[in-house]
Amino acid sequence: MLFTSRQQAALSTRFLSPVAPMLEDLFLALRAETDQALGRDAPPRYGKPYPYGYCLEITKDVQARLRVRLKQPRHPGERAIKAYLNSGGAARRVWGALRERFFQNAFHIGGLYIDVSNDTVDVSKPKVEILPMDRSGLEPIRDAAHFARIAEAYWGVTFYANHALPSLAPLFPMIGVDARGKARLYSDIRYMVDLFRSSQFAKSERWLEDGPAPPMALVEAIRRPCPPALLGANPSATLAAALQACRSARADGLASDEDWLEARAHDLLTTRAPSIPVLERG
Repeated sequence: MLFTSRQQAALSTRFLSPVAPMLEDLFLALRAETDQALGRDAPPRYGKPYPYGYCLEITKDVQARLRVRLKQPRHPGERAIKAYLNSGGAARRVWGALRERFFQNAFHIGGLYIDVSNDTVDVSKPKVEILPMDRSGLEPIRDAAHFARIAEAYWGVTFYANHALPSLAPLFPMIGVDARGKARLYSDIRYMVDLFRSSQFAKSERWLEDGPAPPMALVEAIRRPCPPALLGANPSATLAAALQACRSARADGLASDEDWLEARAHDLLTTRAPSIPVLERG
C-alpha cells in the first residue's frame, strides 16, 4: 500500500481528522461542480454513460477546483487542508490498483485516501470515499505483469510481449488486444513509463522475457500502420532485438534522456491507426 510518513500522519491527525465530516462535505460539493461541468456533454465510455470510465478526468477536475478554493478558503474543510499544507503537509494525486480489481485515481492527503470518483466503475456506489490510506486497498503497480493482471480483468485486454517494434520495447514493452480485436502498444500512462525508466528498463526486460510471445499475425498488425522510418529502425521483430534495445538504452543512459523519451512517444503515436485513440485510462 502507499506509505504515509510518521510526520504526515501526525499532521493529518492534527488538522484533518477533527473535520472528517466536513472534508466529505467539501469533496461532495466539488464533485457536484465537476459533474455539472463534465457530465452534460461527456460521451459514453465502453458503452456506458458518464461517470463510468471518467475516473481520471473527474479527479483532475476536482483537483483544479480545490486549488482555486484554497487560495481563499471559506469552507471548514478548505481551511483545514490549507492549515495542513501550510504546516508542511503533503497532498498528491495517486494512481494504482484498488483492491486488486481495477485501476483507480485518488488523492493521498496526509494519512487519508480520498477518492472523488468512487462511482466510475460501479455507479451505485457513493461518489466520494474517504478512508485511512492503510485501509484503502490502493497499491502501487509493481511491474508489467501486475499491470497486465489488473488490466485483463478490468478492461478485458489480453497482453503479449512487444517483439513487434523493439526500439519502443524499453518504454512500451507490452502489446494489448482488446475485446474488439484492436491491438496497440502499452502503456502511455505516465506512471508506467516512469516505472520502466526508474528500473533502468529491467522491468521491461522481465516482461519481454516472461510475457506471452505475440502471434505472428499480431506482430504484423502492429507493424502494418507504421511509417517506413519506424519500420527501418526495426528490421527485426524478435525477442532478442527487444531485449537488446533495453540493454542498449540502459548502457546509453537513456532512462534520463527527455529528448529520447519524447521521440519514442512520437513514434508510439505513429503506430496508431486513425480509429484507435491514445487513451490514459483509469
